[in-house]
Amino acid sequence: MDNHLVVLDEEHEDISPDDLRDELPECQPRFVVYSYKYHHDDGRVSYPLCFIFSSPQGCTPKMQMMYAGSKNKLVRTTEMCKVFEVRNTEDLTEEWLRGKLGCFH
Repeated sequence: MDNHLVVLDEEHEDISPDDLRDELPECQPRFVVYSYKYHHDDGRVSYPLCFIFSSPQGCTPKMQMMYAGSKNKLVRTTEMCKVFEVRNTEDLTEEWLRGKLGCFH
C-alpha cells in the first residue's frame, strides 16, 4: 500500500463466478482478471478476459480511493476492454457476468 503497487494476491484455476465471489473479501477492494467460458446461443464457446473491480461498500474511503485511482491506469496498461465494477460482492454471479458480457457478443 505504501508503494502503490498492484501485486498478485491469489491465483485460481477452473473457478466459477460463484466460487470467485466467495473468495473476494467483503471489506477490501480487489482487481480481478477473470477468463470466463462463455457459451453463445449459436453453440460457439469463447473465453473472454474480464477485468472486474470489486469495491464493496464496507471498504474504508482511503482504500476505495487508492483502488479507484489505480483502476484506469491498470486497465490502460493491460489493454483490457471488458471492464466491470461490482459494489456488492453478492452481485457477482454467473447471471450478472453473462449479462455484462452480453453487450459484447
